[in-house]
Amino acid sequence: MDKILLSSGLAFIITFFAIPVIIQVAKDKKLFDKPDGRKVHKAVIPTLGGLGIFAGFVIATLLGVPQGGASELQYFIAASIVIFFLGIKDDILILSPTKKFMGQLIAAGILIKFGGVQISNMHGFLGIYEMPHLASIVLSFFTIIVITNSFNLIDGVDGLAGSIGILTSFVFGAYFFYTNQLTYAVMAFSLTGSLIGFIIYNFPPARIFMGDTGSLLVGLINAILVIKFINIASAPTATLHLGSAISIGFAILMIPLFDTLRVFGLRIFSRRSPFSPDRNHIHHFLLDLGLSHRITTLVCVFSNVVFIMLALGFRSIGTTYLMMLLFVTALLLTGIVYALRQRKRAALNKKSFDSELVKSEKLFSLVSEMINVE
Repeated sequence: MDKILLSSGLAFIITFFAIPVIIQVAKDKKLFDKPDGRKVHKAVIPTLGGLGIFAGFVIATLLGVPQGGASELQYFIAASIVIFFLGIKDDILILSPTKKFMGQLIAAGILIKFGGVQISNMHGFLGIYEMPHLASIVLSFFTIIVITNSFNLIDGVDGLAGSIGILTSFVFGAYFFYTNQLTYAVMAFSLTGSLIGFIIYNFPPARIFMGDTGSLLVGLINAILVIKFINIASAPTATLHLGSAISIGFAILMIPLFDTLRVFGLRIFSRRSPFSPDRNHIHHFLLDLGLSHRITTLVCVFSNVVFIMLALGFRSIGTTYLMMLLFVTALLLTGIVYALRQRKRAALNKKSFDSELVKSEKLFSLVSEMINVE
């Protein structure tokens, strides 16, 4: 417990006191995220909050992990550094999607090859258990890349990515602490502490964004944690064995992961790059309904909590059926929100049309009167 308190507290302190300095430097150097037609913020805001998150997480993790802890920690930190430099370059100079993807492949390769972050068993999902080595490698790369990008893609509303990151890392940390997996517990709670220190400045109205530096790092660490969670929780000899661990892990990351898979699918179906920007994310739907940034964030976090409880409550039905339940529920709720947004858009368009019609009628009447007078 001392290590957990040390790591989370230290991460919070480092990030909390680093962010104001970063904000000032960003203002002095004019390192802002400028608003455009797709972004939801209207003012220029610094984007280097990930610097503070990275510093708090790495320092607290290295100091908090007990001696003789997991030998793969060095590879976790190495992959995090790769992602850090990838993100910082993109935040300052803009990086092409191809180069960004290649950097993520390198980080994922480090984790899989040296860090043992690999899905080698599906534990009965779709009737699959042990996987061929090549299939395991491909699935592991896909999982790490998708989760890493999922937090980057939901980072479109003040406080959303940070709040979801706090929830997911805390849940993983609680499980690893209970099962005495202290290295992963320290990593999870270090990330939690860093994000709490950051969210104070990012919760609506945001004074700073985490940028790609922060969102990619949060995604990468959650990818490590969820794969380790699946491997540990699925083991029959685990201190706390959880049936349907794959589905539970998916539920813990439900909002960012499902939204990313859904949006990627829509873009590919439309023959566009899965990384091309649009306004089809769930937070865009909620904003279009008239919800504020604060309420949108709270709705998403609450929904994620509900999915976690749903997965834990129905874990006995089996991995495949539980995953189907989660997917169907998420699709249904997303469909309802989308339908409400379309109805509101139609109402606004009708109101705008009626307004223009009234203006046209008034103009026609005015012209008619002028003609009659003459």
